[in-house]
Amino acid sequence: MFFAFAGYARIATLGEEVTDPRNTIPRAIPIALGIALVVYGTVAVAALAAVGPQTLAESDAPLASVVKAGTLSQVAPVVRLGATVASLGVLLSLMVGVSRTMFSMASNGDMPGTLSHVHPRYKVPDRAEMVVAACVIAIVLFIDVRGAIGFSSFGVLLYYAITNASALTLGSAERRWPRALAVTGGIGCVVLAFSLPRESIAAGIGVVAMGAMTYAARTRLAR
Repeated sequence: MFFAFAGYARIATLGEEVTDPRNTIPRAIPIALGIALVVYGTVAVAALAAVGPQTLAESDAPLASVVKAGTLSQVAPVVRLGATVASLGVLLSLMVGVSRTMFSMASNGDMPGTLSHVHPRYKVPDRAEMVVAACVIAIVLFIDVRGAIGFSSFGVLLYYAITNASALTLGSAERRWPRALAVTGGIGCVVLAFSLPRESIAAGIGVVAMGAMTYAARTRLAR
């Protein structure tokens, strides 16, 4: 369920490309979460009412199974097409979010400076987007997507936990929500992260450890 809602963070990563982000983003995130919740809830209730939990659990294509069980079974290919388009939309939003994160890190000197390049006409971080696209293609071709989802979830939950911890440092004039909410969010992120499969946790910790050692080495060399 967490992974299904993770896309709302893409809104925040576009802060540099949004007019009046201080007011726009805090409004956009709850609206996006609300729309997603209504859509997911409607689909879940309809699917359970149509075929029940056992059939959904055993199906490789649950939504197609739901459509085939009804009187409009002939439109099952349309559902598959819709799922493909939806997956493409998720992929594009992922590329947008990760490339902007990579762009910000490059601007701060935490990644190669060439990734901070902005296209002169379209005003987007084109090189960062191309690198992200290449990584996505490699993952789809050579890695089990289910494993990639587990690893991705661990990483996302980790930086969400860091974000909640960072919110605790805000002064009263900057804070929009009570500190208790950040504490609850941080604890929830840690609990969810360590409830993932062991392989996902091990891979996530390994990558974080490598990043920390690389950062420490670069900082030491810079001195």
